[in-house]
Amino acid sequence: MEAITKTDFNFPGQVSKYVGKVRDVYDIDNDYLVMIVTDRISAFDVVLPKGIPYKGQVLNQIASKFLDATTDILPNWKIAEADPMVTIGHKCEPFKVEMVIRGYLSGHAWREYKAGKRTLCGIALPEGMVENQKFPEPVITPTTKAAEGHDEDISKEEIIASGLVSREDYEQLEKYTRAIFQRGTEIAAKMGLILVDTKYEFGKKNGTIYLMDEIHTPDSSRYFYADGYEERLAKGEKQKQLSKEFVREWLMANGFQGKEGQTVPEMTPEIVSSITDRYIELYEHITGEKFVKAEESRNVLDRICGNVTKCLVALIK
Repeated sequence: MEAITKTDFNFPGQVSKYVGKVRDVYDIDNDYLVMIVTDRISAFDVVLPKGIPYKGQVLNQIASKFLDATTDILPNWKIAEADPMVTIGHKCEPFKVEMVIRGYLSGHAWREYKAGKRTLCGIALPEGMVENQKFPEPVITPTTKAAEGHDEDISKEEIIASGLVSREDYEQLEKYTRAIFQRGTEIAAKMGLILVDTKYEFGKKNGTIYLMDEIHTPDSSRYFYADGYEERLAKGEKQKQLSKEFVREWLMANGFQGKEGQTVPEMTPEIVSSITDRYIELYEHITGEKFVKAEESRNVLDRICGNVTKCLVALIK
């Protein structure tokens, strides 16, 4: 299948369209959102030049399953999975921070720690830790939500002092973040995986806090295989993982970290195919289900348009 990297629809009730790094979001009557998860892929806050076939379907369907699996913790924005690549849901006023929670010292946190930092987002980190070691308890390290460019680390007190989020709301977001992460950890464990770290986005509608966007996907989360974790940790070896970190590592190995003057390495058909395979692998491991590639018998954009229009007509009639 050709990767879907761009959409340009005109849905019933459409008032605007927002193009993010990965998602195209259509505002319907200022009340609902049509979120199309494209096959675009980003790393280091840069959209890479080639899309990854089936990536959008993988992300949308994993997120949909985890949204359904957390409705007892808090309400979420999802109303319907209109298409394998599309979710329709409530339009909320988003909080201007992303809630990042880390159970292990990996990725960005490890890079900061390795550079000598022992405080991350106002959280003191223990001395003597090694890469991929489990924290005594999960730590919340929020970031700002940048419209463009890089998200920035920020502390709880900075968030509250700057007025980005009220203290009351922020403390509720922390409680929800820990509860959702615990649920994700339990589900992952049943599948032989470790949920290492992840990020959540929240918003408000009519005074109620909603969980928004995607959750527990390979774009927003990092997973390790539980089998062999302790042995690899003891030997100082890299963990076998399912996340987008392998894309970042490939880019770094080829001299790209999103910095000025750097060029994205060539994305050969083999590289693109291998990334598709890794996304499908994560889908099957985290859900325990065989990934079924969406219908290709007709144009994918036509399929999306028809499915979304049908769903919207029923929703806004």
